[in-house]
Amino acid sequence: MKPVEILMQEHRVIEVALNCLEAMMERAQADGRLEKEPAEQIVDLIRNFADRCHHGKEEDRLFPAMVAKGMPQEGGPISVMLAEHDMGRAFVRQMAKSIECAADGDSAALAEFANAAGGYIQLLRSHIQKEDRILFPMADRMLDEEEQKDLLAEFETVETEHMGAGTHERYLKVAESLAARYGVSSAPVARAAAGGCCHHH
Repeated sequence: MKPVEILMQEHRVIEVALNCLEAMMERAQADGRLEKEPAEQIVDLIRNFADRCHHGKEEDRLFPAMVAKGMPQEGGPISVMLAEHDMGRAFVRQMAKSIECAADGDSAALAEFANAAGGYIQLLRSHIQKEDRILFPMADRMLDEEEQKDLLAEFETVETEHMGAGTHERYLKVAESLAARYGVSSAPVARAAAGGCCHHH
């Protein structure tokens, strides 16, 4: 499997999480309160799976490899992706901050959570499209076979050293249980688990 295929597979899992977040918000707005535990789970999943694991691979490994091949660090697609990762983190901080009160039925906190979640969903969906359609095919063309192999090995390092063995699998399970709870299709998660996003077979 190629490095960009791994990242695209992770995108499919992140999209399942976004669908769950959307369903969670709809339910919260209907109930006038947020479900605390699933909201905490989803923020944790976004922070660790989407950000530390997935964006970590892009920011620490893929993007520098592309810059080394002549892709500009500033003023090109990479700087846009990095800026969007930061915007995403700001939305997630806002969500995390308002969970407690939104779960108690505080309408201002609920509105704040919904606002941040809505912003995050919109941002990430378009961000994923840009990477899948523009940046990843570019990376695939820029990096030769040897460089792609090295990148795969480095992705593995991100998994084991930064995340800890088994963390990836654990988050796939969290995504599946949230999908079941909110009636969202978890097929992409099952495919990612079968493909072993980050392991060589």
